[in-house]
Amino acid sequence: MHAPPAQAVQPGLRRPAVWAGIAIALTAVNLRTAVTGFSPLLETIGADLGFGVAVAGLLGTVPAASFAVFGLLAPVVTGRFGLERTATAALGLTAVSLLLRALSSGAPVLVLSTVLALAGIGAVNVVIVPLVKAWFPDRIAVWTSAYLLLLQTGQFVAPLMAVPVADAGGWRLSVGLWAVPAALAAAVWLVLAARTSADHHGPTASPTRSARRQVLRSPVVWGLVVLFAMMALSNYTIITWLPAVLTDAGGSPGLGGTMVALYSVWGVAAALVVPQVADRMANPFPAVVLCSAALVAGYVGLERAPMSATWVWVCALGIGVSTFPLCLTLINRRTRSPHYASAVSGFVQGTGYGLACLGPIGLGLLREATGSWSAPLWTLVATVVPTLVAGWYACRPGLVDDAVADPARTPAAAPPPAPSSSR
Repeated sequence: MHAPPAQAVQPGLRRPAVWAGIAIALTAVNLRTAVTGFSPLLETIGADLGFGVAVAGLLGTVPAASFAVFGLLAPVVTGRFGLERTATAALGLTAVSLLLRALSSGAPVLVLSTVLALAGIGAVNVVIVPLVKAWFPDRIAVWTSAYLLLLQTGQFVAPLMAVPVADAGGWRLSVGLWAVPAALAAAVWLVLAARTSADHHGPTASPTRSARRQVLRSPVVWGLVVLFAMMALSNYTIITWLPAVLTDAGGSPGLGGTMVALYSVWGVAAALVVPQVADRMANPFPAVVLCSAALVAGYVGLERAPMSATWVWVCALGIGVSTFPLCLTLINRRTRSPHYASAVSGFVQGTGYGLACLGPIGLGLLREATGSWSAPLWTLVATVVPTLVAGWYACRPGLVDDAVADPARTPAAAPPPAPSSSR
């Protein structure tokens, strides 16, 4: 297991890479629970606090919006304070905000606390990618799979628990319990940050102005932006509105929560398979084509027969958003060093989530205007077109930072090994 340079870690912390692995694992579990453990309870919470579809749609948009804004800001913060310290602060903010959300007395506090909780997660979304590259540069695919596996585990466990816990102890307990793992992850990062030098994975990792311009001009980066945006738009629309699609078709709230969990389970399989596939293929565009076909099948199935073979359509949607682990793997595979991975990760996730904001609230308003889910679902089918175009550019081989004469780049850094079946 790779460890950072010995001079970067102060005495007193044995096997720092082990601590880093534990911290990454705990962090990954928290990356979606605040979202998927919340959406199955929207109607219950709305009835208690007195808000309707408009606020529910806003709350569905908050994850993408928060991930966008704070994803763009995260590289600036890490450039000043370092990756580990940024992760500590972000997860601490999330834990406190989740407690505040559980204690909300009205819609304004609920929205504000949700924004703050997801602001922390938005920052962590970005820093976990360069953290994997910084601590485990020789095992990127393995650790990407590991943290995505845990992310998806949290994503599907949370909606399964949401309604039963709310039935047993109230929605506030169901919402607030996710503050505990976030606080635990923050504590482990705090231990690691306290034992590493002030500049460890920190200020020296700020790309120059020419490097930032190169990122903005890169067709690969823009392909990743649009590919990620279309994935995020689908993902947060599904998480937010899938329960409503099924209840409007005659299903129960419990069915909605179960289907969100089933949808999320496929992310576990994707986390195990997709990074390994992307690591072995020079151009993984066929995976984008397969995912796009699955999305079309899922959306058309839900539009035509939502209560017939529901699980088939939901599984297809779960397979379809497997472009998420593909994008995260490509960010590391298409960059040479952690600071470029941080810059590209922040730009791709920040801009991508910003574009995805239109999904939950826009399609919710379209549902209200048309009176059915047909128009929103056909709109989602149409997003496959930009997905395929963007995927073509995102999957092309090449390194974003190869063309930049940047003094911040580590001269001794070796380029990623060529994909091969032995890796």
